[in-house]
Amino acid sequence: MYIAIEGIDTAGKSTQIKALSKYFPNAIITKEPGATEIGKEIREMVLSARTKSKKTEFLLFLADRAEHIFKVIEPNINSEMLISDRSAVSGVAYALTQGDIDKEKLVSLNHFATNGVYPEKIFLLRLTKEELEHRLSQKELDEIELRGSEYLLAIQDAIVEATELLGIELIEIDATLPREEITRNILTNINL
Repeated sequence: MYIAIEGIDTAGKSTQIKALSKYFPNAIITKEPGATEIGKEIREMVLSARTKSKKTEFLLFLADRAEHIFKVIEPNINSEMLISDRSAVSGVAYALTQGDIDKEKLVSLNHFATNGVYPEKIFLLRLTKEELEHRLSQKELDEIELRGSEYLLAIQDAIVEATELLGIELIEIDATLPREEITRNILTNINL
C-alpha cells in the first residue's frame, strides 16, 4: 500500500512517519522532495531561495517528482507498505496557491511526472492558525516558512483541493491531538 502523510511545515509529518515505522518495520519510507540525489539538490535550491521564478520552482519540483517516482516509488509500489512524507499532492497544492498554471495543465503535468502513480490514501495533518504560529515561533524558519502563516494555511487548504483534482482519498486528522492519538487515527484508516 502506498500512502502519503501530508501537511504544512511543523504539522508533525516526520513524527508520525517515525511512529508508523514501528508498526510497519519493513515499510519503505521516502519523502518528496529530496529522496534521490537529484532531489536533494533540487530541495536545497528551492529552500535556499536560489530560484526567483515561481514557474522555475514548480518545474524543479516536477523534475524531483519524476525522478522520485522512477527511482523510489515504482520499484517499491508492490511493497506491503510504502510511506511518503509528502507527495504530488503537495506539489499541486503549492502550485494552486501560486495561481500561475491553470488546474487542467497542473493535473496534466503532474500526471506526466508521476506516470499516473499516486498514493492510495493521503493523510492530512491539519493545524490551526494559532498552533501553526506557535510551532513556527519555536524554530529557525526556511524560505517556505518565511512566507508566513497565511501562506502556509492557504497551502493546507489547497492540499484538500489537490486531492480532489487528482482523485485521491483524503483523511484529515487534527494535528493538535496527542501524537499517539494521531497515530491511532492513521492506523485505523489504513484498513490493512
